[in-house]
Amino acid sequence: MSSEHHHNNTNGASCGGAETRRLQELKEQLDLQENLLGIGNKIVVLSGKGGVGKSSVAANLAVALSLQGKKTGLLDVDLHGPSIPTLLGIESQIVPSNNTRIEPLAYNANLKVMSVGLFLKNQDEAVIWRGPAKHGFIKQLLASVEWGDLDYLIVDCPPGTGDEPLSVIQLLEGTTGAIIVTTPQDVALTDVRKSVTFCRQLKLPVIGVIENMSGFICPHCGEGVDIFKSGGGRTMADEMNVPFLGKIPLDPAMVTAGDEGKPFVEHQAASLATKSFGGIVTSVTAWCSQLHAS
Repeated sequence: MSSEHHHNNTNGASCGGAETRRLQELKEQLDLQENLLGIGNKIVVLSGKGGVGKSSVAANLAVALSLQGKKTGLLDVDLHGPSIPTLLGIESQIVPSNNTRIEPLAYNANLKVMSVGLFLKNQDEAVIWRGPAKHGFIKQLLASVEWGDLDYLIVDCPPGTGDEPLSVIQLLEGTTGAIIVTTPQDVALTDVRKSVTFCRQLKLPVIGVIENMSGFICPHCGEGVDIFKSGGGRTMADEMNVPFLGKIPLDPAMVTAGDEGKPFVEHQAASLATKSFGGIVTSVTAWCSQLHAS
């Protein structure tokens, strides 16, 4: 065989392989789009840094929507810190990872849940993956989970503006908007500004900013103390020209509810945190309704 003939065969095989990969990627994209057709609103919950209560906000938002009769899905793609199973008290449940289609867990009649944490046999297990593996897993989750028809899909993203949130937003296509969670102190607000800029670069609407841990409510006297200061979230939202959704105080009862797998909106109905959160949920649903009406 001549070297020229061998070179042509190699080129042909290379082109054929590239074409096969392109067709496979196209099929995966079509499958993903078809799987998400029945979802009315896709909302990503972001934070500029960890430790601001983003997962708690995502979990309680999803539960609150479901308690209002909205068909809701909650997807946890925080690969390195999947908190949703613990917050909802379902961490002992395992989802088989070898099925072509994945059935989400039913938290209640109106809420379906899926988390990377539900694939781990041991909750202490570390997920050590590079970027392409993370992107592939997120893509598989979005394409394979049987959500069915939903009014809302709430996606709990990892903190920051790295690979995972970027993958989620790019893969979802037509994401309704983002909710950004912060705490009042300057070190958190600086990172949240980056999250707003991140959304703008991706042309993703910002539904609004939530200031979490905004003051501490004493369980004995009921007085409030601004441990992390207060009001920084509203000021930052005004400066960045994005909506401010509200403040959630740091309530010990709310923390205990999360540790026990009992979302505070469901199990602490009389708390100030739940009342504050109720206004936030109303603002989010009104924003989505107005978007669809326009």
